[in-house]
Amino acid sequence: MPSSVEERDTTWKEGVATLPPWPKDSDLVEFQVDDPSSGLRQYVDAKSIAVGRDGVVRYTLVVESGSGARNVSFEGLRCTPHGMFKLYAYGAGGRFEATEGEWQNIRGRGHDKIHRDLHGRILCVPREFKPRPKRDMIRYLRVAVPHETGTGFQAD
Repeated sequence: MPSSVEERDTTWKEGVATLPPWPKDSDLVEFQVDDPSSGLRQYVDAKSIAVGRDGVVRYTLVVESGSGARNVSFEGLRCTPHGMFKLYAYGAGGRFEATEGEWQNIRGRGHDKIHRDLHGRILCVPREFKPRPKRDMIRYLRVAVPHETGTGFQAD
């Protein structure tokens, strides 16, 4: 039995996701999550951000450790009330490798502050459950705003 409204939505149909070019360092926009103690740095490739006809925000995410090791992924995020995300591809060696990702609820993933913040304060319009215009997404990536401030989304 479906556990959320998002999972019960039978009218929504996912569009095709096309893998973007490999991200260039000059196109990466760093953003802060609600956990500065993690020691990780998070970036979104600004050129990869796109909103599909299906309403999915697709983007390349780069997470860098203190030692410089990077995880690169191409993902999609839905601006539903509790948020959903999907992994389309992992990246390594300058190439993406497609994966058979499934849509996952963001709510209830308390340890997943990156997706929670992308959904709750950066990519989606609070209380309207729709993607922001791309220029606003990039602006909100650059602006550090505490998670609890003015998001319009309820905390988990």
